[in-house]
Amino acid sequence: MRINVHAGHNPDGMTGCGGIGIIKESTENRKVKDEAIRQLRILGHTVFDCTVNDGKNASDVLKKIVEKCNANEVDLDVSFHFNGGRNDYSGDGKTGGTEVFIYSPDSAAASYAAGVADAIADLGYTKRKDNTYPVAGVKVRPSLYVLKHTKAPAMLVECCFTDDKDDVELYDYKSMASAIVRGITGTSAADEEAPEEDLTPEEGAVSGEAGQLYRVQVGAYAVKDNAQKMLQKLKVEGFDAIIVSA
Repeated sequence: MRINVHAGHNPDGMTGCGGIGIIKESTENRKVKDEAIRQLRILGHTVFDCTVNDGKNASDVLKKIVEKCNANEVDLDVSFHFNGGRNDYSGDGKTGGTEVFIYSPDSAAASYAAGVADAIADLGYTKRKDNTYPVAGVKVRPSLYVLKHTKAPAMLVECCFTDDKDDVELYDYKSMASAIVRGITGTSAADEEAPEEDLTPEEGAVSGEAGQLYRVQVGAYAVKDNAQKMLQKLKVEGFDAIIVSA
């Protein structure tokens, strides 16, 4: 897939930054965004980071995000946010939960949104629901600027609440990113290392000593199926590759 992603709002401390509770939205959504990008790229997807860090105000941030997103031809736009308004700093034994917004009931992003909501719920979060969409965890919000103005199907993920103790106690950015990636792709790459940069051998390169082997590693995978997928990809490209276990 080709995917646009962005963390909503300006960075913390700037005008137009995100909500602040027990944790800070603009800090955490950037952590989740970066980890999601890392995993999506390991899985072979093309990802564009459309985050804006220099907006003049909240409206300018949204405008610049949409401009960045619409400059790319993609299958999906994903906006990372954290919710607020629970004001539950002591904990009531219930999570504020997660919700994923889409533009319309027939949006091509709807199935991805449902997958993301389910995957985040697997971490222990409630799936928030209203009457705009029949699937718990997914809501329709045509008024949201990013959903309204991006040309590709889009979804806005409210991971959990910054001001709910029960939410924050469950939260860590790697698990949240993995859930979002799994909701979109059906798998994740939480424990895998990013592939090393592709190198093109130079003609006339000086060889080493006789009998010396120089190994080139493409990646390290905790899931064998992902290793096999990379092996097949390399073979299609004409590389003589094998799988070894460590």
